[in-house]
Amino acid sequence: MGLPQNALGLQGRALRLAQIILVVAPCFIIFGYNQAGVGPLASLESWVHTFPQIDTVNTSGSVEANNSTKKGAVIASFQIGALMGALSCTLLSDRFGRRKTVFIGSILTIIGQVLQVSSYSIPQFVVGRVILGIGTGQFSVAVPVWQSECSSARTRGQHVIATGIFMCLGYALCNWIDFAFTALPDTSTGQWRGPLAISLFFSLIVFVSVFLLPESPRWLVRVNRVEEASQNLAAYKGLSPEDEVIKSEIAGIELSLEATSQSKGAIKEMFSKDDKERLLYRFCLCIVLQFFQQMCGGNLISVYASEIFKENLDMSSSLSSILAACALTWKFLCCFIAFFAIDRLGRRVVFMISGAGMAVCMAAMAITTSFGSDNKHASIASAFFIFLFNFFYPIGFLGGNFLYCTEVAPVRLRVAMASISTANHWMWNFVVVMITPVALDTIGYQYYIMYAVLSACIPVVVYFFYPETMNRNLEMLNHVFRDASSPWEIVSMARHLPQGEPNTMDLVAHNKEKDDCSVEMKENV
Repeated sequence: MGLPQNALGLQGRALRLAQIILVVAPCFIIFGYNQAGVGPLASLESWVHTFPQIDTVNTSGSVEANNSTKKGAVIASFQIGALMGALSCTLLSDRFGRRKTVFIGSILTIIGQVLQVSSYSIPQFVVGRVILGIGTGQFSVAVPVWQSECSSARTRGQHVIATGIFMCLGYALCNWIDFAFTALPDTSTGQWRGPLAISLFFSLIVFVSVFLLPESPRWLVRVNRVEEASQNLAAYKGLSPEDEVIKSEIAGIELSLEATSQSKGAIKEMFSKDDKERLLYRFCLCIVLQFFQQMCGGNLISVYASEIFKENLDMSSSLSSILAACALTWKFLCCFIAFFAIDRLGRRVVFMISGAGMAVCMAAMAITTSFGSDNKHASIASAFFIFLFNFFYPIGFLGGNFLYCTEVAPVRLRVAMASISTANHWMWNFVVVMITPVALDTIGYQYYIMYAVLSACIPVVVYFFYPETMNRNLEMLNHVFRDASSPWEIVSMARHLPQGEPNTMDLVAHNKEKDDCSVEMKENV
């Protein structure tokens, strides 16, 4: 922790790339890998021999049903831990900074993985899984916030969307590695200990490298370390600390904080009667977006793809595992569409395209699975729509949701809003993981109808309520929420914001002329 702020000595693009390789990539590979990691392993003979209390392979009837519920709870304990980890960032990240929060997360994930891999009893495995979840939940909040605060308005989208790419890479790696380890003898616990141990490598990378990178300039300004903030911002932009661009942006951050200097950044501000900045509105945008991210069906396909192919579409175990791995590899490749589209088409467009596409796919899944697994043509069509769903889902909801939540929140509440909305993400993640096996067995194809309806709501809600944040300065965007005369004007006002990084005079002028701006926006609308 005594290392200099930029121990690598890198500048500009090289430094931002180092941040992605050394922190973003391993953190979100851990996220995806461990979220999907246990599900495919829980049907192995070596697994059920070690944990007979959750054996659903060699049991039937009421015993199988009881064990199935226990198994769901064991697997979903990771999500409960992640929810707690996300909420803990409301206290940790603003107090200790983004780097130290990520460092704490890396320690927790290492402890959790060691406990998991060495387990011979359910209690130890669950404790390890919860601790691993806490660390991962901290990653899911602190890393996107750190990234968004270090990136320029022009490239912020691509930098944060990388979280989704690596998360999906974690999904794909998990399925292929799980499949590879099934080649070991059925009696060997290495079949499941090996795959679980591999993710420890990524935690060690984060543990070693996190303090080699500069802290968030916006957090440093918040804690009155302005000189360090200037040096770090200059390093991330590849400029001199004395450059006018750096001075202007630091002044803009200070101006934004000064405008809210009477606030203590408390969560209760969002529920204040004197909510001039529409904090509750912005908080609701984050909550609803993270709800959609889980309840559109993405986690259903990612975690239970193998089971859907095997149980619902009546495919062999080997073919189901291979198709599930292929589907998630295809999903990883499709993530690059979002990487190139997020800063070209904008946040609103990718959310609406993604939501509409997922609604069509889920409706088609409901229709094709209603024919039953005996209809081979319908089963092939269902498999096709699973792959098509994995084309549309990452366009908007495999990183874009984390990005948007960091953009609409004011700097003093950015971590709090990101923490609570991400905890909401983990809560619905837990719900999906728990109810999906039961839902597929009881209501079958009707389960997909629910996801089709929820996905169809996404384009409508985004069109009317979500302002565009692409290429907008975070401080200027803060003024839009405050200056709009009603929530209905926020979307149109954000559309007319100047793009790119404004100078200090732009920020001051925008603040002084808000009444004229509101009138002008009304006329344009």
